Amino acid sequence: MTDVNSTTTVRVESAAPAQSRAWRRYDTTWVLGLYGTAIGAGTLFLPINAGVGGFWPLLVLAVLAFPMTFYAHRGLTRFVLSGKRGASEDITEVVEEHFGVGAGKLITLLYFLAIFPILLVYSVALTNTLGNFMEHQLHMTPPPRALLALLLICGLMIVVRSGQGIIVKVMSLLVYPFVAALLLLAVSLIPNWNGAFFAQASEGMPLDLFFKTLWLAIPVMVFSFNHSPIISAFAVDQKHRYGEQADAKSGKILASAHVMMVLTVMFFCFSCVLALSPADLAAAKQQNISILSYLANHFQTPVIAFVAPLIALVAITKSFLGHYIGASEGFQGMIVKTLRSRGKQVSAKRLEQMTALFMVVTCWAVATLNPSILGMIENLGGPIIACLLFLMPMYAIHKVPSLRKYSGKASNVFVVLIGLITLSAILYSFFA
Repeated sequence: MTDVNSTTTVRVESAAPAQSRAWRRYDTTWVLGLYGTAIGAGTLFLPINAGVGGFWPLLVLAVLAFPMTFYAHRGLTRFVLSGKRGASEDITEVVEEHFGVGAGKLITLLYFLAIFPILLVYSVALTNTLGNFMEHQLHMTPPPRALLALLLICGLMIVVRSGQGIIVKVMSLLVYPFVAALLLLAVSLIPNWNGAFFAQASEGMPLDLFFKTLWLAIPVMVFSFNHSPIISAFAVDQKHRYGEQADAKSGKILASAHVMMVLTVMFFCFSCVLALSPADLAAAKQQNISILSYLANHFQTPVIAFVAPLIALVAITKSFLGHYIGASEGFQGMIVKTLRSRGKQVSAKRLEQMTALFMVVTCWAVATLNPSILGMIENLGGPIIACLLFLMPMYAIHKVPSLRKYSGKASNVFVVLIGLITLSAILYSFFA
């Protein structure tokens, strides 16, 4: 069988144990790449969605942010690393190895359906944001929507076709201006901090309301820091670079990325919340706009009005690239498994061409049509992501012999609990 990942996987000889302990430049690149996938446009809604519930739920969420993000993604990374068929074995192949051909096909399909709709959402968001920026900030007439969407998608595909290594490097470069803008904005809001949020906290909160608010807010935090679409590619690269040391090294990289995520995003979140009142946050949620848009309107700040779409463009672009890796992986996995069941195979080059064509056509078509059902599609992917990220790796720890060494940990119980809470809260919100 032709190695379907040979054109996209960064191939590096396994490092010696002494080398694997040293921190390398490409380790930093992966930290920024993981951060870039996780921290996207959703961050701009997090202060509203997490802060509207009040001070005490937000404080608990801030405390839970690192452990529920780190342990879940470390579990998924370990699951991919557990594959024994070869260093290029991605998540779709590892699932088939551990759970059989039928389960492999099903989970590969679910993996694709969880990530691909988000890619379509980002395609629409990029087109809308750039068109709006050209019209309102640059005072230009944007080109026809179909042409604008095509130029955007093709521009991103140039980066994608350069290979996985280039994608991660571009994402890591985009992180710098995004983090700088996020932190500068958070610092600039400090003079506007007021006591309204703390005043509400001092009034107390009924215990049942506290737990319900926390329950429904946990999925917001989970998906604000979610970078599961790039974890498979990350784990494969760690196997190539570090061999037997991949688990220890990937854990350090994940921990560094998650500390960076939690510190920067939660500082931004708290700064925004403290600069507004609970009534302001409720109004922003009702208007269904990002925190940047609300801040620009609330404080009448032309600078934020101009900078906000630029921050959003950078955020969406890097998240698009990270999710493309996962979506293409799922798509290729479905093709390979379907052909394999029929005794056929496809070359890596041909598979890459088919994937690129499918992604361009679908992303361009959806971005052009701008359907109103995208929010619902994204929500439908939520339960699948919760199962794949939280529950499947923990199930594998108890079923797969090579993963049993990780069993019996309190962190496993914590991950399962967060997964079940997330899944139940999503379903409740969807059907309520």
